[in-house]
Amino acid sequence: MVFGKIEYLNLLEFHVFMKRFTKNTQQSMSMHYKRGVPSYINKEFESRRVDAAFISSVTARTYKNVKLGIIAKDRVKSVIVLPDEHTQKDDESASSNILASLLNVEGKILIGDKALAYALESDNYIDLAKEWKDKHSLPFVFALFCYHEDKQIYKSIEKNFLKQKTKIPQYILKQASARTGIDTQDILEYLKLISYEYNIKAQHGLKKFYVLMKSSKFL
Repeated sequence: MVFGKIEYLNLLEFHVFMKRFTKNTQQSMSMHYKRGVPSYINKEFESRRVDAAFISSVTARTYKNVKLGIIAKDRVKSVIVLPDEHTQKDDESASSNILASLLNVEGKILIGDKALAYALESDNYIDLAKEWKDKHSLPFVFALFCYHEDKQIYKSIEKNFLKQKTKIPQYILKQASARTGIDTQDILEYLKLISYEYNIKAQHGLKKFYVLMKSSKFL
């Protein structure tokens, strides 16, 4: 199995879970990772060089998925726009660039850990997830856990991941902090803003996104 691994902090809890999960299943001998930013993993998944991954919502709509996603119930801090800078897309993104356009928010788009680092140092930004929630009263789904084949494996991952919160060991938090320059406590506070359960509300939020994409000629 080749799994697309996006090493942003928003998936830190999931990666810790997967490390433990694969040790206790038959997948432990066959799990390989292909690492990259969301836009790269999308392409690798579409070309079937990746078997499963969290795929940007823009791409995920045509693929099979389990009920896992990267979901912001309100503000998220890691998908932002700097309004005082020239309009510029983030090459690592797919969904976020379109989201900014749909919300008529102009400026420089930042996503991922670099966006979070900025948001922790400055208040001069627009949080796109909060803008979406304020406008539509729905959570925003940035990505879905998609797969090509072997549904039962991924349903098992969904079930086991959602049934209890994964505790992140201190040594992993420290490694993540060293890699991103973000304090361990700030990482833990940030992760409270992320939901992984693709529930009914999240499904309504994503459906709304697709409707707006279609009406704006993005689909």
